[in-house]
Amino acid sequence: MKLLTIDDSRTIRRVISGIGAMLGFEVLEAENGMVALELLEKRADEVGLILLDWNMPGMNGLEVLKKVKSHEVWKSIPVMMVTTEGERDYIIQAIQAGACHYQTKPFSQEEMAARIMEALGLGGI
Repeated sequence: MKLLTIDDSRTIRRVISGIGAMLGFEVLEAENGMVALELLEKRADEVGLILLDWNMPGMNGLEVLKKVKSHEVWKSIPVMMVTTEGERDYIIQAIQAGACHYQTKPFSQEEMAARIMEALGLGGI
């Protein structure tokens, strides 16, 4: 099983990849929603969790989340929002659209590792 991080920040993708590797997961990276959807077309069966930024050019995270959750094959993949948007309205919109977890930036390595394990149903670390 692999994690998929979707974020326009290369730094954030690298940080999440490092945390995923520390937990024993391979992490696939996409710099925007379109790249992520193309990757899911080819490799959705390998993805066990999507970590999704909200603010990205082209297609925002909520739009990506809605596309994932409306797709017959992808809708069962859990999605965790990882974003600077911490306002209650954003959190409600994401949960209503199908996100299972919501992590605000900045985050500590320990905090993100625990959230990943929770989102995978493996409890905290």
